[in-house]
Amino acid sequence: MTPHLTSGNHLSLLGHEAQHFLWQQHGMVGVITLNRPERKNPLTFASYAELRDLFRALSYVDEVKAIVIEGAGGNFCSGGDVHEIIGPLTGMGMPDLLAFTRMTGDLVKAMRACPQPILAAIDGVCAGAGAIMAMASDLRVGTARSKTAFLFTRVGLAGCDMGACAMLPRIVGQGRASDLLYSGRSLGGEEALNWGFLNRLVEPEQLLEETSKWAREIASGPSFAHAMTKRMLHQEWAMGVDEAIESEAQAQAICMMTKDFHRAYEAFAAKQKPAFQGD
Repeated sequence: MTPHLTSGNHLSLLGHEAQHFLWQQHGMVGVITLNRPERKNPLTFASYAELRDLFRALSYVDEVKAIVIEGAGGNFCSGGDVHEIIGPLTGMGMPDLLAFTRMTGDLVKAMRACPQPILAAIDGVCAGAGAIMAMASDLRVGTARSKTAFLFTRVGLAGCDMGACAMLPRIVGQGRASDLLYSGRSLGGEEALNWGFLNRLVEPEQLLEETSKWAREIASGPSFAHAMTKRMLHQEWAMGVDEAIESEAQAQAICMMTKDFHRAYEAFAAKQKPAFQGD
């Protein structure tokens, strides 16, 4: 980056210590671990806000090319903590309730806006806001024992939480999303794979290893092109086909200006041997 543009446009998270979950960097891959295993890794007001702020910051972090999010202790995330979130919400007025629901939605917005592909490693319980975080990730690796549930209607809330009614139908289809959002039932690992909610299914003991390996493969690729792909996948939800084609034309023209594109061509050309020409 040009030196005079660095200020305010470039951050480093090397050595960063999160307060309400774990953050680690392994080369070009950042790993978020929800770390309250004794309660199946529920979220609190503070962890919602810190996750939102971390994903926002990642937009300015060049050294991280892919992100893995996992849960400790054999579960992904059980959603909002019943005692630390649900209880207090019952005593709040409308302004505070709206501030909370907007904050939870801002976490999803931050996940979708950060340029790095996010891979969710899903084992065991993946419920409520945990299911939303999995949904908001770009790729999902699960286990046969994983149980994903959008529980909102079971506690008297609408299934339209944190973008679920917009995003889930695009992943599994309208009818299947309706099933999950109305019933709040658990989606097992095999069914989640068949429905397309999970991209891959692995053994529990290999979950983090396989997800991290996939993340490293992505991180070693053209990061600008991956960021552009993620942006287009998100933006084109609200576009007609003609608008989408024009947006993709602009995106590709921009990518053609990058060093990654030129390096890829040069590597390809170097592998091609000239044809033998006789007299």
